[in-house]
Order: sequence, then C-alpha cells, then structure tokens
Amino acid sequence: MALSKKKNTAIKDCASDKVFYAIVNVIMFVILLIVLVPILNVIASSFSSGEAVSAGKVGLWPVNPTLEGYKAVFKYDDIMTGFKNSVIYTVFGTIIHVVMTLLCAYPLSRADMPFRDRLMFLFSFTMLFGGGIIPTYLLMESLGIINTRWAILIPGSISVYNMIVTRTNFQQIPKELLEAAKIDGCSDFRFFATMVLPLSKAIIAVITLFYAVGLWNVYFHATIYLTKMELQPLQVILKNILIANQQNADALTGDGDAERANFQDLIKYALIMVASVPVWCVYPFVQKFFVQGVMVGSIKG
Repeated sequence: MALSKKKNTAIKDCASDKVFYAIVNVIMFVILLIVLVPILNVIASSFSSGEAVSAGKVGLWPVNPTLEGYKAVFKYDDIMTGFKNSVIYTVFGTIIHVVMTLLCAYPLSRADMPFRDRLMFLFSFTMLFGGGIIPTYLLMESLGIINTRWAILIPGSISVYNMIVTRTNFQQIPKELLEAAKIDGCSDFRFFATMVLPLSKAIIAVITLFYAVGLWNVYFHATIYLTKMELQPLQVILKNILIANQQNADALTGDGDAERANFQDLIKYALIMVASVPVWCVYPFVQKFFVQGVMVGSIKG
C-alpha cells in the first residue's frame, strides 16, 4: 500500500511538472516573440525602400530591398571616427572598469578587512544619492579631463551594483583555499591572481559584458564632457547624422516633402542597425556565462 501511494504521488508530481514546464515554455515563447518581432522588423526596414517603410508595408521581410539607407549613413566621414572612438572607449574602458571592480570587490569580500562594513555603507550610499550634473561637471573640469578620452574612461569606473555582485561571488570561494595557500607561503595578491580569478570566470564575463555594452552606448556623458568632434563616440555621431538628415534632406534626396519623409524614416532604421550590430556580435561569446555568473553572484546577500 505504501509503495502504491508513493507511485501515485510520483506520477502526480511528474504530471504537475509537465504542466508547469509547458506553461513556462509558452510564456517564454510569447516573451521571445515580443522581443524578436520588433528586432526583425527593424532589420527588414533598414533594407527596405523608404516608400515601403513610410507606408508601413514592411513586416518581417524587406520590401523592395535596397542599401540606400546604409549608403547615406556611411557617406558621412565622421562615421569611422565614431567607430574608432567607440572601440577605444569600449575596449580600454572595459579593462579599466573590470580591473577596478575586481580590485575593489575582493578586499571587501574578506571578513578580516578593517572597516569593511563602513566602506560598504559608503559604496551603497552612492547608489541612492549623487552629486548632480553641475557638481560632477565642475569636478571633471577641475581634474582637467574635459574634452579628453579620460572623461569617458574614468568616471563611473566602478559600478556599485557590479561590485556587490562580484563581491558576493568572491565570498562563496571556500576559506580553506586561502588558509591552505597561506600555509604554503602564498601572498594575498598571488592568491587573488592564481586562485580567485580563475574560479570567477563566469562573473567576470558578466560584468565585462555589462561594462562593454554601457561604454559602447555611452551618450549622455559624451554629450556633456566632449565637444571636440574627433573625440565623440559613435552614438553622438549618429545623433548628429540624424539631425543633419532632418535639416538637410533636400541636399541628400532632392526636393519633395514625401521623398524627404521616406528617406528620414529609412535612415533611422539604418542608424539603429549600425549602432546595434557590434553588440549583437559580441553577446554570443559570453552568453554561456551570463546566467551562471548572475546566479552565482546573487546567492548570498
């Protein structure tokens, strides 16, 4: 009797699990469509004719395929300057941000660090309160980094959220490893470099992605701190192109309000693709670490 009851319970649990997974799969499929359909529409619109885009005829496949939008975007010489600057900011900025975050998170993960709780309070305080735009600008000006690449690379080099997640991940490394390493004469820095970092590849990949995407899409700080065209990142250049296209559409397409409107709609989608494709190309390489890194870093508080 007891065995039969256990079998019936197991069958019910199995059936309920199947129902649960089916519901979850349906919900995830709906979410996938909500996210994927607009992306496919943007891609199709960027390769469609301006008339089709303005008329709303484009769905998930290009209508009257053309590269006119991309040709118009890349006619601007500043595009390559923006690409170069964005690559510089993304690569070197990510390195600086990740290194600073790791060097900050590891000491704060150690229970034997003096004043650890007070330092964590100060870091957490900055997540709730900031100095504001004008005081921050005056600070950057007093440091002499306005209209330099450092204005993008240095400010915000530590995200407190990323630091806390990384710190939590470090806290899960067994203390016995540190004790054994110290017995063998290993220094703290060597333990950090040879033991902690190799065991934290997932969380490092995640914060690298976060920082890289943020630096690639940097716009607000660049608008405030950079006025020299040769230093501006891609996002600001694309904004300038969009404004110039709206103001000077006659010079690019000829007369006619309808033709100008068609071209403006087309170039907007081309600009979106130019700004988004590099990030899409990078994401698959760190996707396998993404869920693992976030979950590992969020088990403990």
